[in-house]
Amino acid sequence: MTLVWLTGNSGTGKSTVCGVLRERGHIALDADEDGFSHWIDRANGDIVRDPPYPVPRGWLDRYGWVIVRERVEALVEESRSRIAFLCGSAENEADVRDLFDFIVCLVIDEHTLRHRLATRTTNPFGQHPEELAAALKWNPRMREIYESHGATIIDAASKPVTEVVDSVLDAVRELRGGA
Repeated sequence: MTLVWLTGNSGTGKSTVCGVLRERGHIALDADEDGFSHWIDRANGDIVRDPPYPVPRGWLDRYGWVIVRERVEALVEESRSRIAFLCGSAENEADVRDLFDFIVCLVIDEHTLRHRLATRTTNPFGQHPEELAAALKWNPRMREIYESHGATIIDAASKPVTEVVDSVLDAVRELRGGA
């Protein structure tokens, strides 16, 4: 089994790529929508069941979006015979990085980020000024951070989603030695 962490900043197209991978018959799970991640209170570790929306000023400083290691471990067990993609981002991904065989990071430029966050209809994150500021803060850092972890970087700004998915699949085939 090969487990791929498909990540990137908010608005890079992770959920859209996840959907196309599913349509093509791949095991592809959305870390946000499929129950792998949740909000926590960084001060005490409590899970936040009903986060406010829009978030009040300073909320993102206290609360964090985290991935649950036990859920990723269960995915490893459930997906032994095929390639599986887990698509998302979380501030504690270092806690689960060892469970993935490959990391693919989608990157986009600031103009594309602003446009996508302002116009998307599937997820409101990034439309509130506090969330947009957080996304803009992280965006220029993504390539460098993930290159340092040996990730394959794919520019998802100007290609149609089908080409981005093809690039993801090509990268995984190459990393697996052509298999």
